[in-house]
Amino acid sequence: MPDAKTDLRPIDIPQLTGIYAEPLSLGKLVRLAGFFGPAAVITSLSLGAGETIMVTGLGAWSEFQLLWLLLLSVVVKGVFVTYLVGRYTAITGERIGNRLARIPGPRGWILLAVIVVEVCLLSTGLTAVAKPCGNLVAFLASDSLGGTLDFDTWQNIFTSLLLGAALSLSICTSFDRLQTQQIIICGIIVAGTMVATLMVRPDYGDLIIGAISFGHLPEVPEWGPEAAKTAYVLNLVTIFGYIGGSLSGHLVYSSWISQNGWGINSHPDIAAIRKRAMRGIDYLPNDPAQVRRLHVLLSPLRWDIGMGAIVLAIVSAAFLAAGATVLYPREQPIGGNAWELLTKQASIWRQIHAGLVPVYYVAVVAALWGTLASIPETISQVVHDFLSAIWPRFEKISVDRVKTVIALWFFGTSMVWTWTGVSFTILTALGAFFSLSLLLSIVFVCVLYFNVTLPKLYRPQWWVIGGGVASAVVLLMCAVGGAIGLYDLLAAKL
Repeated sequence: MPDAKTDLRPIDIPQLTGIYAEPLSLGKLVRLAGFFGPAAVITSLSLGAGETIMVTGLGAWSEFQLLWLLLLSVVVKGVFVTYLVGRYTAITGERIGNRLARIPGPRGWILLAVIVVEVCLLSTGLTAVAKPCGNLVAFLASDSLGGTLDFDTWQNIFTSLLLGAALSLSICTSFDRLQTQQIIICGIIVAGTMVATLMVRPDYGDLIIGAISFGHLPEVPEWGPEAAKTAYVLNLVTIFGYIGGSLSGHLVYSSWISQNGWGINSHPDIAAIRKRAMRGIDYLPNDPAQVRRLHVLLSPLRWDIGMGAIVLAIVSAAFLAAGATVLYPREQPIGGNAWELLTKQASIWRQIHAGLVPVYYVAVVAALWGTLASIPETISQVVHDFLSAIWPRFEKISVDRVKTVIALWFFGTSMVWTWTGVSFTILTALGAFFSLSLLLSIVFVCVLYFNVTLPKLYRPQWWVIGGGVASAVVLLMCAVGGAIGLYDLLAAKL
């Protein structure tokens, strides 16, 4: 390709080959399912604190009535946010960080805001995942624990050991290995939660009604958790935020699309195309045949996101059903000490059927480990991409070096949260508001604008744009509701 600074001609979209050129068949569908990978990592970010902890607690007091809220989060974040982030990079070849760096204002201001918030607050999410797991290990080992240390101290010790092990392994794990690991974990969780759901035998009629009752907000029962009674909206906004993955998870999807060569990123001259993208998207051809070819090259993106959304929906419904069927009839809410949620679930399920306990342990430990292992890789890639977009020289620093620094930072700050006894409610509410509501809504509005201002033939279909606009409205509403609720919560604590 001629020099990107002087060439003004449209590029040529390569002819379709391999799986893209094959006629539709069962074998092709199976191979297309093999594209599932990056979305598995994003999904695993949600399964730890989101499904295993918060969703079960939600079902414990609302029964099945708020399943619609969980499914809405899957659609908004697991489908539209992730898809439009990945789609922009798949169509243009430009990573989302490079495009965000050019929005009006000081160069890279929104990128720096994302980095600061994610680096400062993701350790709260790590703690919210690791400490319940430490509580569970301490509970299981309680008969063999000796000495003068009390249960809370042992809980914090196990939390520290588990978090240290997960972060240490994440430093040594490449993205390809992580992707394979998370696919296996997603399979274990889906299988385990489906088995557990069948054994618990929820009311499937109530499950369906809860899924379609959009907008219905049930009252909190008298025996319900204090967080739901005193901060109703904030409680729901926090749960909505933790379903579907983190802000970094959605943004890093752009980098993984690029690394996997999906869409235009498989073009032999992709390096020159990315240089041209810095001056504007004026290189895409208007030839209908080439436009169709590029849209076919988006197939991996659609399959990956679709399968990730299915996993999220199944696991969310299963854990909600567990809370609604096991905890709700016993009026067993998850109160102020939410660190004990995993222990409470296990002990109650044992009374129903002993066979549920090992299934439960395998599913929960897999979910928690998947989240702990994914966060360092995800945030490190985002930090590296964003700082490189602002200061190109930063690209010379390896992602692995960034990951090591961030993992050490996360471990140190998580130890502060673990040993100082900060409440679960405050930890999760802070992360949900700043990262998963406020910044996510701002970034997604930008991403939606980038997609709808592409050359006409490459813009999303009308229903995707409509879904994107509706998703942006939902995220903005969550940001407003979260701001009001968080202010009231902190004012009451001070």
